Amino acid sequence: MTDMNTQDRRYLARAIELSREHMEEGAGGPFGAVIVRDGTVLAEGWNQVTSANDPTAHAEVTAIRRACQEIGDFSLEGATLYTSCEPCPMCLASAYWARVSRIVFANTRQDAAEIGFDDSLIYDEIPKPISERIIPMDHLPSLEAKAVFDAWADKPDKIAY
Repeated sequence: MTDMNTQDRRYLARAIELSREHMEEGAGGPFGAVIVRDGTVLAEGWNQVTSANDPTAHAEVTAIRRACQEIGDFSLEGATLYTSCEPCPMCLASAYWARVSRIVFANTRQDAAEIGFDDSLIYDEIPKPISERIIPMDHLPSLEAKAVFDAWADKPDKIAY
């Protein structure tokens, strides 16, 4: 077994341990995540949707938030996200926004669907034209909203991300 494979198994085992521990404590669903960069654990996270009454408090998002706070940066470039389950669309998008370099997961989204965590609706909705989505969306252009975007584009001291 390679060193990478050994490390992957160790950090993934920790994500799985977090998923069980916090599920049994009643924090939320059976999901855990660990973010590692250069052999250092930056943060851990677990599902807290029901305990925090926060539908965005998935394990991966929680770990990403904590890791970014820990390092004082919004970029996790060079980091690996270890997660007990294939990330849902929100968590996957969060990993892209955070510039996570790699994701290692245990259970698949099909495994999650079998126990009641089915993300297929979201995966199906995203590629649809706005007018065909389940949640109605109305585009209401605003000159003031455009002016704010123009001000951002011209802002000399902005931090691009």
